[in-house]
Amino acid sequence: MNSDSDLQIAGDILEVPHLLQAPREHPATVAEFVGLARTIAADRSQWEHLVDYDATTRWYHRLRTGPGYEVWLLSWVPGQGSGLHDHGRSSGVLTVLDGTLTENTEHGTRALGAGAQRVFAPGYVHEVVNDTLEPAVSLHVYFPGLTEMPMHAGTHTGASCAARSVTA
Repeated sequence: MNSDSDLQIAGDILEVPHLLQAPREHPATVAEFVGLARTIAADRSQWEHLVDYDATTRWYHRLRTGPGYEVWLLSWVPGQGSGLHDHGRSSGVLTVLDGTLTENTEHGTRALGAGAQRVFAPGYVHEVVNDTLEPAVSLHVYFPGLTEMPMHAGTHTGASCAARSVTA
């Protein structure tokens, strides 16, 4: 045998339907939630007409729900930010659709341009800010759905992070 492995696949693996998983109606894994966000981001007709910009407060719109998850669309005018927060027991996927956002964490600062994605676990503390001169739009998938967003005192370094809950 000329192979480094004793396992070889003979024939067409797609002809073995009992080994293949049926496509899911709703995402259930981190990779599937990332895929959902990418699919929505790629189809501007699903979200572009909904975007609104509000100079006095961050604008947001719940775009979709499914079993155990929510998809939110947010707009950010220059200077708007989220404040230092986490997402309670929810994990999430943040996708920048237009513009550039800055994410501040205790580990540093990261610029997120259109197409950038961040996946985060429950308890991940960050601040998202539009510190450019152009508006930005982002998509947020939370699983399970967002029920709280504890705000943290202090700077983006995470110093003295006393939490308080804000109902979503």
